[in-house]
Amino acid sequence: MQPRSEHRYQSRPAVPAARRGGGVFGGLAGKFAAALLIVLAGFGVYYGVSVFRDRVTPPVEPPKAVESPMTEAEWLEMTSAMEAASRSYRGRVGIYLKDLHTGKTWEYNPDKLFPSASLIKVPIMASVFEKIRLGAITLDTQITLTRRERVGGSGSLKWVRDGTSLSVMELIYKMITESDNTATRMLIDYVGMPYLDSQFRRLGLVYTNITQEGMSLTGGRVRRENYTTAREMASLLERIYDGELVNREASEFMLDVLKHTKSRSRLRKGLPMGWEIGHKTGLLRRACHDVGIVFSPRGDYVIAVLTSEAPNYTAAKNFISKVAKVTYRYYKIDSDYAGGEGE
Repeated sequence: MQPRSEHRYQSRPAVPAARRGGGVFGGLAGKFAAALLIVLAGFGVYYGVSVFRDRVTPPVEPPKAVESPMTEAEWLEMTSAMEAASRSYRGRVGIYLKDLHTGKTWEYNPDKLFPSASLIKVPIMASVFEKIRLGAITLDTQITLTRRERVGGSGSLKWVRDGTSLSVMELIYKMITESDNTATRMLIDYVGMPYLDSQFRRLGLVYTNITQEGMSLTGGRVRRENYTTAREMASLLERIYDGELVNREASEFMLDVLKHTKSRSRLRKGLPMGWEIGHKTGLLRRACHDVGIVFSPRGDYVIAVLTSEAPNYTAAKNFISKVAKVTYRYYKIDSDYAGGEGE
């Protein structure tokens, strides 16, 4: 695949904040900050100060050049190690890796279908932001929690009492950062399953689908599963990175929310100090995934690692971490990035 454009290493603010005026999203900057402060109230004063700081600081500086991009020889060594790890894994694997500076890509079963699990929440988020762009709803639109929308599994909203109202921004934040299933159900019910189904097609998703049965949390097989591929999930994240998913303002919101995902395993495990990652995990029905954008000193890259039919979830999580650590070794500036044995 030929590189489409050059992307440079850049540092992004740690807390979601609107950066541009104008448009639907720019006009809601104050409302967004207020909603986010409510969401983060339980996480301490630090986050509130960060939101205020990000709103009053000047616009971000132009992207910085990548001083030492990956060479062809290093790329081949790295991807060879990733392929060896993938071939030895006792389960199904799909991987898509793209260097967003050089445009180099590496694929391993990139179009194989996997149960999407909570990765489905990324295109749901994009679809909700499309509603906002069209003016049908806003970030501070209130949605009331009802008993039928309370769902078990991940997230804290399952403990919130019926009748509680939450803003669209709060629900998006919890759906991604906590993988909150109740927040997800509330958003699905509000915008409607038919809308999401059609919007997935408008997003250009060919294999990634959404069904009522697929949203079930049962551990057994369902009649109509939600599926996705490593290539399509990586493509969504690349479009967020490029500011092209919905529009630039929405993409910036989505990326900043992805950076607050609470999972510390899989792709985030072993992340070198000072690096950032925006990612989303998924785990359901013997499928275990993680997809993310990694911001490294040698260039930013998108990586999607999908697995299924693993011996157990621990083995799957460790495999994803192992693949991620291979990339970390080669994307480090330190002289030891290409040496040593694999973990």
